[in-house]
Amino acid sequence: MRNDPVFVARSLVGVPFRLHGRAPEHGLDCVGLAALAFGRADGVPTGYALRGGDALQMMWVVRRLGFVRRNVAWRRSDLLMLRPGPAQVHLGIWTGESLIHADAGLGRIVETPGVPRWPLLSAWLRRERKL
Repeated sequence: MRNDPVFVARSLVGVPFRLHGRAPEHGLDCVGLAALAFGRADGVPTGYALRGGDALQMMWVVRRLGFVRRNVAWRRSDLLMLRPGPAQVHLGIWTGESLIHADAGLGRIVETPGVPRWPLLSAWLRRERKL
C-alpha cells in the first residue's frame, strides 16, 4: 500500500496547503503532494509562483521526476496536469473516481469527486525505478 500513489495521497488529505511545501508537517503544494505520493521527493523544484505557471516547464519537471506522458485515456494513479486558470498549471493524482490535489483556495489537500473541472493538459504514468 505504501507504494500506491492513491493510498499515499489519500493519507495526506487534510494537510495544510503551503506554496513550495514539501513536508506534511509544514504543508504541501501540488508539486509536493505529487512528489510524496509517487515517492519522488528528491530533486523537486521550488521557486515557482502560485500563478503564471508554464506548462512546458512543468512537463520538463514531471519528466525529470521519472514520469512518461500517457497518450491514451488516463487511469488510476496517473498524475494529471491541469489548467485551472489562465497561465496556471496544477497537478493532481487521479484515483479512478476522484482527484486528490492541493487546493490553495481551501487551504489544504482535498479529494474532489468526479472528473476534474479544469481542462486536462496531459496525463502522466509513473515509470518504475530500476534497482
